Amino acid sequence: MQSIKDLFEVFPRSGRIEWIGIRPERRGIVTVVDQVPVSDKAGLVGDHYSGRSGNRHVTLIQAEHLPAIAAYVGRDRVDPAELRRNLVVSGLNLLALKDHYLRLGDEVVLQVTGQCHPCSRMEENLGPGGYNAMRGHGGLTARVIHGGTIRVGDPVRVELAVAGAIPADRPDQP
Repeated sequence: MQSIKDLFEVFPRSGRIEWIGIRPERRGIVTVVDQVPVSDKAGLVGDHYSGRSGNRHVTLIQAEHLPAIAAYVGRDRVDPAELRRNLVVSGLNLLALKDHYLRLGDEVVLQVTGQCHPCSRMEENLGPGGYNAMRGHGGLTARVIHGGTIRVGDPVRVELAVAGAIPADRPDQP
């Protein structure tokens, strides 16, 4: 019989990148792209967060949560660009990935660093109640361990350890 601790490491299938968005400037319009270069020093190339915070190189949101967010604000659907996250991922329970590594496609490796909490901008984008609609559904933040290029349709696989990775709580280490 497996222990609860063992079960924290069981991810039998891959997820998939469904959508990619970059925010070229603060409060600017989100640009939807089919692929984007990813730098281990700065995150998604062209995103305004690029290089600003090592623990928030990339933001991810779960595709399965989009209908719930839409329902909470009385809509049929929500455009991922309104939520201002970088990646929409399907097929994995993102909230189960705390302290895990993700391989996106063949090259890019991310380390999950925490939850991506909503900001007051959600009231503007989604209307009254937008902030609370996003609570618990805001996704994750991650830092880049290995760069490369990611594309819509790339698999997202959980990796239990990555050679040369430094824990997120010790970003000052080489």
